[in-house]
Amino acid sequence: MSIITIQLGQCGNQVGREVFQAISTDLHSTHGLCSRKENDAYQAASRERFFSEEKTGAARAVLVDMEPKVIGQTLSVALRSGSWKYDHQSHFCQKQGSGNNWANGYCIHGPRHKEAIMNLVQKEAEKCDRLSGFLILLSMAGGTGSGLGAFVTRSLRDAYPTSFLLNHVIWPYSLGEVIVQNYNSVLTLSHLYQTSDALLVHENDAIHKICAQLMNIKQISFQDVNRVIAHQLGSIFQPAYSSDNAVQYSRSPLGDLMEALVPHPEFKMLGLRNIPQMSENYLAFSTFAWPGLLKHLRQMLIANAKMEEGIDWQVRPPVPGLPPSQKQSPNRTAHFNTSIANLITLRGKDVQTADLGGFRDPALYTSWLSAQEALSIWKTPRAFNKYEKSASLVSNSQFLLKPIDGVVSKAWKMFASKAYVHQYTKFGIEEEDFLDCFATLEQVIASYTSL
Repeated sequence: MSIITIQLGQCGNQVGREVFQAISTDLHSTHGLCSRKENDAYQAASRERFFSEEKTGAARAVLVDMEPKVIGQTLSVALRSGSWKYDHQSHFCQKQGSGNNWANGYCIHGPRHKEAIMNLVQKEAEKCDRLSGFLILLSMAGGTGSGLGAFVTRSLRDAYPTSFLLNHVIWPYSLGEVIVQNYNSVLTLSHLYQTSDALLVHENDAIHKICAQLMNIKQISFQDVNRVIAHQLGSIFQPAYSSDNAVQYSRSPLGDLMEALVPHPEFKMLGLRNIPQMSENYLAFSTFAWPGLLKHLRQMLIANAKMEEGIDWQVRPPVPGLPPSQKQSPNRTAHFNTSIANLITLRGKDVQTADLGGFRDPALYTSWLSAQEALSIWKTPRAFNKYEKSASLVSNSQFLLKPIDGVVSKAWKMFASKAYVHQYTKFGIEEEDFLDCFATLEQVIASYTSL
């Protein structure tokens, strides 16, 4: 089944381009470390998901921005790659931006351009034999990705009620350059929480650290950050077997992801970790064993670390049955990260020998789901993007509690003093709308805190 990617705003379009580039590179690589038959099946499944059959190498994507510059660059860079491209008729742009204002994107640009954007989506959907759903890429900080992104997500929910919607959200730098980014973030998150099936979040600060410490990049650009994000997304969306005795690759990638990770509509925040991650220059000189990789990945989960360097090894799972208030780790500095559900994807050599017993520990999970229900494992002997062995973990856990709390607190302080509120009300967002959004996110915080 196919996934249609909707790229919204500058950030969404730049990340989307890198995602398709990572998938295309993996698709055309010759180092799969598996049989030819296996490789052919993998490539066929990947092509059906991400690229249109009728136009060879054309990405299943719709590009939307309120300024033409980024879309123009995105189209030409893709074409120059030689291995894939965007359909030249599947983009929509205007001459004026959204001025980093969520209300401008949601209340003005959204209704005004809804018909044109949804027509592009419909044309793309008609090219799919079977549609699994939509992957919607956007940033929370600006105006187009966040405001128009929330509007388009709602429109997709109305037009395709049985298709899965996964929003991939870029969480802005904590010291961001947009003064109203906390307002934009609160409005985006609360609206997406009501319409999307799940939100998969990448934090810019965490990815920046990976670029600096694991990739050894000295002067980090947005492209470097986007490439790390794209690699992580590719590692979960490329084909894998959803059970040990499966004979074909998962047919409904988004549906299987939701089934594995979102057992209750109150909990739909997903985080992604990937191991190992390093500069290509070091890959040839590195060897990895499954026990070491999985030991690090488990500790990254329970200590809420975003990368394998600097993990707090003092954090331990609590004794099962303790109330949430007592789930503090023994050293009292780091809070144990309780999970609702986890999905682990293993790729590469000797995947069948990997022991995942550490992730079946009931202490890792909330009391109302058994570890057996809460853990899903996908595998494939086909390696991903030059890594002989790699593991990805998508987790529905408490990982975002602190960032959400921080954004809500900062936004509330501004709102209490009425700072910049007039910039939103002039486009049609009332103060009551802000209050509703704060209430939605306070409920999300309360729900995850209670695990």
